[in-house]
Amino acid sequence: MTTKDHDIYERAIENNADKLVASQSVLGEPEPWESWETSLCLWSIGIGIAALIILGILVDLFLLPG
Repeated sequence: MTTKDHDIYERAIENNADKLVASQSVLGEPEPWESWETSLCLWSIGIGIAALIILGILVDLFLLPG
């Protein structure tokens, strides 16, 4: 790629980025189910942490010499 081609390519990228920022939000509108999805993720993380604690206790009681 020559220097001239590279300059044209960079200007095209800059122009497209300016149009995107000027015309619309990069993230867009939130989905209608966003709150439900967030709640589901938090519950999943909580259940996973509880499972790790319970399994850690069970391994400590039954598998580790003691």
